[in-house]
Amino acid sequence: MTTYIVLLGPPGAGKGTQAEVISDSLKLAHISSGDIFRENLKNETELGKLAQGYMNRGELVPDDVTIAMIRERLTRPDCANGAVLDGFPRTPAQATALEGMLKELDGTVRSVPYINVPSEVLVARLSGRWTCQQGHVYHVVFNPPQVTGKCDVDGLELYQREDDQPATVERRIRVYLEQTSPLIEYYRERGLLREVDGTQAIDQVTADLLAAIQKG
Repeated sequence: MTTYIVLLGPPGAGKGTQAEVISDSLKLAHISSGDIFRENLKNETELGKLAQGYMNRGELVPDDVTIAMIRERLTRPDCANGAVLDGFPRTPAQATALEGMLKELDGTVRSVPYINVPSEVLVARLSGRWTCQQGHVYHVVFNPPQVTGKCDVDGLELYQREDDQPATVERRIRVYLEQTSPLIEYYRERGLLREVDGTQAIDQVTADLLAAIQKG
């Protein structure tokens, strides 16, 4: 039976980076819901046009459109051995739809690793980013500029995007946790959830995620 991994984690947990590393290690395709959306919109596929119509009207894209995009992606040859799913499912309803979809593909969700990071750590990580007008990015803790407030490359003033400001970051994290807590419980009840401490060094988080997946 084909193996699928659902990787969960809040903004700032390093989920995208870990998904790529895990998919390389396990020789599984990395399926990012964000990438799939962008691909369908850019290529103006039928599903992309359908999604764009909802977005143009300021409406949420319905689950059935998102699920159809995921289904199409999972039928491609690089997913023959399974995939690491990043950003989907987001709700128990989507998780149930995924189960049905995978049955058709003779697959199952083997493990659901959850990168758990306290909210205050996430805020510190995400709200520490500063950028110059040319797009060079710094972080006050992890990658500070040589001169405070100035870009190392072009000397331009650094500014903080609205998305990176503490109040916005806190709201994003709160919304994520509120929306995702039912999904976390859904997988916990099924014995699939594996929590990993996301405050550790990146390599240690990777090692713990791989160990959790191997345990199934």
